[in-house]
Amino acid sequence: MQTNENSMRLKGRVAIITGAGRGIGRGIAEVFAREGASVVVATRTASHGLNTVAAIEAAGGRGHLIQTELGSETEVRRIVDATIDRFGSLDIVVHNAVFAQIRYLADLDDDFLDRTYAVNVKAGVWLTKAAIEPMRARGGGRVLFTSSVTARRAMRGAAAYAISKAGVNGFIRSAALELAAYQITVNGIEPGIIETDALAKHKFTAEQMQAILACVPLGRKGSPHDIGEAMLYLASAGGQYVTGQTIIVDGGMMVPENGAFMMHPS
Repeated sequence: MQTNENSMRLKGRVAIITGAGRGIGRGIAEVFAREGASVVVATRTASHGLNTVAAIEAAGGRGHLIQTELGSETEVRRIVDATIDRFGSLDIVVHNAVFAQIRYLADLDDDFLDRTYAVNVKAGVWLTKAAIEPMRARGGGRVLFTSSVTARRAMRGAAAYAISKAGVNGFIRSAALELAAYQITVNGIEPGIIETDALAKHKFTAEQMQAILACVPLGRKGSPHDIGEAMLYLASAGGQYVTGQTIIVDGGMMVPENGAFMMHPS
């Protein structure tokens, strides 16, 4: 990650990114910092967040860690207030933090559903709400979400996760409508198969991963920076007339309605 002051698309902007300690969140944070943003790394595990901040600063960017558990509106507002205290303003928020575990319907319980909804949906709602006034003071802003293709396509064991991400997509549209009058845009990215620690936890065999990638027309996993670059479009001037949308970044995985149609004669 190297900065280039002649082409910084987020120079002078201040961004909060939740779940930025590793994986997709870190990729977004590094891309935003590269483009000149002061990035608040809001994450649960301090060591992960410090690694992200160190990488940002080593490349000449500005990063700041706020350790947090996104369990309440009060905590989310603390993050926003601390950001403004340090940097003086707020232009971009990215709700990327996620609770994602495979659990089949027969094993679902209230605690699991509540935690999934609290982290994936409610924290994003509180973050958006807390950002409204600081962004209005700046004449506008960008609210961004990391959603998921599971909001559109079924995956066994992911019912709770899919519910939450479908809810995120619905919130994006509603919030975009309400906040347009303040020149605040609300959008999201739906990642596909991205190379992260979270993906590694599934412990797919080489054969299983080969079968998965056979359903990705580009034939490979994406990187966290692929998501960061898509987020950058929505956060920068290029995306200023886009709101209420989610962009699928999945190497074409969602293009075929049925994987069988990807087969072709040899």
